[in-house]
Amino acid sequence: MKHTFAFVVPVALGLALSAAAQSLPAPAAAATTAAVAGPAKVAVIAFQVAVAQTNEGQRNYTDLEKKYAPREEKAKALNDEIETLTKQFQAQGATLADAERATRLKAIDDKKKELDRMSEDLKADGNQDVQQMYNTLASKVFDVMSAYAAQQGYTMVLDMSQQTTPVLYAAPSLDITKAVIDAYNTKSGVPAPPPSLPAAPGPQSAPKH
Repeated sequence: MKHTFAFVVPVALGLALSAAAQSLPAPAAAATTAAVAGPAKVAVIAFQVAVAQTNEGQRNYTDLEKKYAPREEKAKALNDEIETLTKQFQAQGATLADAERATRLKAIDDKKKELDRMSEDLKADGNQDVQQMYNTLASKVFDVMSAYAAQQGYTMVLDMSQQTTPVLYAAPSLDITKAVIDAYNTKSGVPAPPPSLPAAPGPQSAPKH
């Protein structure tokens, strides 16, 4: 029996990005409610990507990976032990006495249950930490995005990363994702991560149909 427990934090990040974003004001709320003379000026943003790709987001994400690395290594070691014991039993089971066979099977089953509990705790703790990190950072990125949109005269900002947002096409010139990331990085003062660290997925324009 092989358990999937590795990379708990990256998986949790993807889940939390979708869940946590629902608790924030929709980026489209950056549109001004005042009467605007002339045609509306609309922009689009991959908001979740913007949050993850800020220098602060990448730094916090790396810190979480480091935090959970020892627990993931412990879980991996237990998983490897289970696989080794299972292979040994499969190779020797036919020659073992009934009592020894039962003892070995119980030992393997106990370790599997321990790994299940360990994996569930990792997933729950990882999701909680990531969601808290995302909520805190996303709120600050939203404020920067709102200020940027107002400065540039945008009357509406649509979030391309929300599946419920009906953005079927947007010209690249309308995508303010990178501009918002740059504006936030300047305001936060957090330096870019070292080149050796993997960066979060880059901004993507709305799909063409």
